[in-house]
Amino acid sequence: MVTGSALMRAPPGSREGGPFPWRGIPLYWVPLTMAVLLVAAVSCTAGGGGDDPGRDLFAANCATCHGDDGQGQPDWHVARDDGTLPAPPLNGDGHTWHHADGLLYRIVSEGGQQLEVPELSSFRSAMPAFGARLSREQIILILSYVKSLWGDKTSRGNSIVQMQALASEADPFPR
Repeated sequence: MVTGSALMRAPPGSREGGPFPWRGIPLYWVPLTMAVLLVAAVSCTAGGGGDDPGRDLFAANCATCHGDDGQGQPDWHVARDDGTLPAPPLNGDGHTWHHADGLLYRIVSEGGQQLEVPELSSFRSAMPAFGARLSREQIILILSYVKSLWGDKTSRGNSIVQMQALASEADPFPR
C-alpha cells in the first residue's frame, strides 16, 4: 500500500533541490493537472470562436437582422408599415425548416424578393441578396449552421431536421 508520504517523495535518483521540484507536491497532481489541461484545450477548440466558419459567416452577414442566435425579430409575421416582413427566426421556431435547401439557397443568394408572387401582394420581403458577396460554399456553410440551430425540435411529433431533409431531396443545394 502506498502511503501519503510515499506520494510526496521525489522520484528515485533525483536530488533534493535538484532539477525535479517534486518535494511537497503530491505526484497524483501530475496526471490530474494533465487531464485538466487536456479538457481545457478540447473545450477551447470545441466552443471557441473561429472553429465554425458557418457560425462566423452567419455572425458577419445574418445576425444583424436575424439575431445572434437566429431568434429573428419581434412580430416577424406582421408586416411593417412599408409592407415588408421583419426577419423571421432561423432557429427552428419559425418556418425556415419548411423550405428545401435549394429554395433557402436561392433566398440567400437572390434575396427574399424572389419569393414574392404578384398575386400575393400581402407578402413583401426585405431580405437582401447576398449572391454577389458570398460564394456558393459560404452560403451553404451559413445554411448548414442555421440548420444546426434547430437541434431536436419537432413539429407534430416529427423532427423538423428530418422533414426539411425530405423536402430537400426534390430541391437540393445547387451544384
